[in-house]
Amino acid sequence: MGLNLLTDCHVATMRARPDDPLGLIEQAAVVWDDESGQLLWVGPVAELPAPWRRVPLQHQGRGGWVTPGLIDCHTHLVYGGQRSQEFRQRLHGASYEEIARAGGGIVSTVRATRQASADDLLVQALARVDQLRAEGVTTIEIKSGYGLQLEHERKCLSVARRLAQLRPIQVCTTFLGAHALPPERVGQADGYIDDVLAMLVSLHEEGLVDAVDVFCERIGFSLAQTQRVFEAAVACGLPVKLHAEQLSDMGGAALAARYRALSCDHLEWLSPEGARAMAQAGTVAVLLPGAFYFLRETRVPPIALLREMGVPIALATDSNPGSSPCTSLLLMLSMACTLFQLTPEEALLGVTHHAATALGLTDRGALASGLRADLALWQITHPVDLCYSFGQRPPVQVLQAGRWAATANGGPP
Repeated sequence: MGLNLLTDCHVATMRARPDDPLGLIEQAAVVWDDESGQLLWVGPVAELPAPWRRVPLQHQGRGGWVTPGLIDCHTHLVYGGQRSQEFRQRLHGASYEEIARAGGGIVSTVRATRQASADDLLVQALARVDQLRAEGVTTIEIKSGYGLQLEHERKCLSVARRLAQLRPIQVCTTFLGAHALPPERVGQADGYIDDVLAMLVSLHEEGLVDAVDVFCERIGFSLAQTQRVFEAAVACGLPVKLHAEQLSDMGGAALAARYRALSCDHLEWLSPEGARAMAQAGTVAVLLPGAFYFLRETRVPPIALLREMGVPIALATDSNPGSSPCTSLLLMLSMACTLFQLTPEEALLGVTHHAATALGLTDRGALASGLRADLALWQITHPVDLCYSFGQRPPVQVLQAGRWAATANGGPP
């Protein structure tokens, strides 16, 4: 084990140039150290320094394209049960809000998740993780929020941590205790926020939390309640994120920007004031086309506004049982282009460079010397092919922290 060289490939570095947003290099070479897990050199093969030409472990890309390992920066992968009956209700005209207010929605998943054992949740989540890994995903974020009591939030976050021990993938955990009111706290939102703050302290002390999120919405939590959670997160030294402006303009994005949130997610109702605040704070807009499609929404996120303000745009599956039961990040690329009219280049940056920023990660999402050796080798004719095709999984080999990781869709080259 040691130094590795990959040739006979092309590379999308995701390091933008004025005339090339993907930083493409044709006839490229990649050198990495599988012990440190770091990239040592990325560039045209013709410029490969002589010492790197003699490394012991050499691999052939068979003319394929190399991208950074994909990053799914917003998921709810650990949960029990499923909600196909609600899908039927929506097809008959019930709205997401109506179902939630009638005792369905998130609360129905909370019941199923509380009843499930940790082992049951682990088995189900592993299957979802493997589906993402088969599409070149090397980093995922997993939110809690389906336990809504300390023991069950701990159970879900512990399962999320175990996933990274059982599969070659990095998992970032986000505490979303403020996801909905649990059945035992109906009509007691402020009291439940007290519970959330206590849970946060305990779970953080146990090393289970990397970031903190809130569902700030008419059927979720108010601005004042969201601010209380953010203050507690800051006291713990944790970054914040926000489910914002999905169903209405609550002003959540502007509030999150005041706390320099890593991201605001959904954003169909984002205002110019909210977008301006996000741009000034460096907060990433995470768009979730799967939920937009599944809920049959009609208000498209304000893409032109985000571009005008210079807000980075990321994409994610939002994989969850109620509004986006999907484990295909590649499908999100296609949906973002067709439903939201993102360019393929914007979409690809949204599952690599900008997705890493949405998780506060500076060591991945691009390919350059010194960054983490997470990459995907695709047998495609151009990176745009990943946005063009849907319902397909092109052959891919995945490098995770410098080591080839077998997936259901390919092995080492």
